[in-house]
Amino acid sequence: MNLIFDIETAGYDFESLHESQQEFLLRYAEQEKNSAKKEELIEEAKRYLSLYPLTARVIAIGMMNTETEKVMVLYEGENNDDLVVEEKNIKYKPMSEEQMLKSFWQYSGKAEKVITFNGRNFDIPFLMVRSAMARIKSSKNFMKTRYDSKEHIDLLEQFTFYGITKKFNLDFYCRAFGIESPKSKGITGMEVKELYKAGKIKDIAVYCGEDVRATYELYKIWETHLNVK
Repeated sequence: MNLIFDIETAGYDFESLHESQQEFLLRYAEQEKNSAKKEELIEEAKRYLSLYPLTARVIAIGMMNTETEKVMVLYEGENNDDLVVEEKNIKYKPMSEEQMLKSFWQYSGKAEKVITFNGRNFDIPFLMVRSAMARIKSSKNFMKTRYDSKEHIDLLEQFTFYGITKKFNLDFYCRAFGIESPKSKGITGMEVKELYKAGKIKDIAVYCGEDVRATYELYKIWETHLNVK
């Protein structure tokens, strides 16, 4: 069984960070003499908090079993009501971040391979560090040698031939290859934080599931036409 997955994250409120952490994050902005540019750098530093596991939490993990093509999206929530969308083979399960992380390592530990889009540079190290912060041990190391795709296929690495050609985002690849883009639903990764602040966590969960399905379609193109042995 191969497992395709994607995560969504949300940064902490900047003011909730320790003073020394705030100072570190704004060190370059504070050196800027131009007031307009300085304000821009400050806003950028705050906006990018969602990208770092030390300043953000996992709020959704979407996973697909490539054999059954069923998708399960774990997302931040307290109730125990699973939502199943039968026509799309998707199950949404609310739980805490700690439960999400434990579930992810349980499922990924059984997989022959995991498949991601930019997972080597973002998703996997983010999950590993967040797990360590929660004192949860990763079940497998998917961050081994960069060119070893036996256990982890990062499609961004594959479509750029390990960084030789220009990198594009998932939306760009989907549109180029005729795949329905998850961005066509009107949500982008940079808008997740605003949706989270507005309490629209289920919208984020749906978006995460769409990302997983798009990654699967892109994987099939790579497997059929580019995975030349």
